[in-house]
Amino acid sequence: MKKRFLLCTAALLFTCFVLVAQSVPSEVVTAFRDGNSTGIKPFLCESVELIMLNKSQNCTAQAAENSLRDFFSSHRVLDFTVNHQGNRDDSSFMIGTLNTQQEKFRVNCFLKRERGTYLIFQIRLDKIND
Repeated sequence: MKKRFLLCTAALLFTCFVLVAQSVPSEVVTAFRDGNSTGIKPFLCESVELIMLNKSQNCTAQAAENSLRDFFSSHRVLDFTVNHQGNRDDSSFMIGTLNTQQEKFRVNCFLKRERGTYLIFQIRLDKIND
């Protein structure tokens, strides 16, 4: 009986882990944690809405990567923490806190399922006022 309970619990935890990992690729979280725009690029849609510091632009994946690279070069990343994530149907989201040397930012990423994987169609970076 004990073995069955442990096996069922392990299967449930594994299923939850797989479902969460599928909605927001772990590589995206790692790339934000490292301040690595190149690591984010493979997970960008062809067209991305980028909202940084109250400035919005619709741009290509390459232009979004360049803007993120500029942001990361002027805001050295210390840490990134995922506060919340979820998914529904063919879309998902991630909300996190990006700690830089100068300031903290709230990061919102919205993803949609394309070509068998989740791709980012919107990134929002807002300064957190302490």
